Amino acid sequence: MHYRTIFISDLHLGTPGCQANVLLSFLRHNSSDFLYLVGDVVDGWQLRRKWYWPQDHNDVIQKLLRRARKGCKVTYVPGNHDEFARHFVNHQFGDVPILAETTHTLADGRVLWVTHGDYFDVVVKYAKWLAVVGGTLYEFTIQLNRLLAKVRAHFGLPYWSLSAYLKHKVKSTLNHATAFEDALANEAQKRGLQGVVCGHIHRAQIREINGMLYCNDGDWVESCSAMVEHNDGHLELIFWDPLTMEDPAQELIEN
Repeated sequence: MHYRTIFISDLHLGTPGCQANVLLSFLRHNSSDFLYLVGDVVDGWQLRRKWYWPQDHNDVIQKLLRRARKGCKVTYVPGNHDEFARHFVNHQFGDVPILAETTHTLADGRVLWVTHGDYFDVVVKYAKWLAVVGGTLYEFTIQLNRLLAKVRAHFGLPYWSLSAYLKHKVKSTLNHATAFEDALANEAQKRGLQGVVCGHIHRAQIREINGMLYCNDGDWVESCSAMVEHNDGHLELIFWDPLTMEDPAQELIEN
């Protein structure tokens, strides 16, 4: 399927939890004129603790660079887990510009602010040590999740993510405290834009907040989701099936 634009974030390459093969399947089946990498592409926090870089993670990087060489306009906006790339803002990696943030104009004329979103997360901004500890515990639950998925599959039960459930319970409290989503929507409004595209909290959704379009493209650890723009400018969340990798499960959310 060819789209006008694809937004993906929170790949977390360099961690065992990254579902690189699922992402490669998505990239093989879908192309676009524009592609935005909205942060946490490579998990520098995890790689500093322990090196983990299997071949399929390398294949993802090569595929993204190859897509840029073939004419797709790929833009990389780093996040907090790949904050090392922020040292190279306004430079290019191959044919991919690295930007602290940017805007994207939809086909229907609406302009969206594109940012990872971590600057609006008070835990990351003011208590990074807590975010790092949380990331370590999250990675542990991902390992438990793999075991649980195998057991559930053995008994014919559908996929259910323990790590997503636990993270949602914890992060929801933090998000209410920091008003993460409202803060991003309000900032987009202050900038005179029509909405925002972000990642960071691994919760894919498209909704309106006080008249502003809030878009989170999810992640490639659990939800295996991307946001795409069709040629007429309407947006859709796609959840690529992490079990079969054959028939994509799609959810259409129009705005």
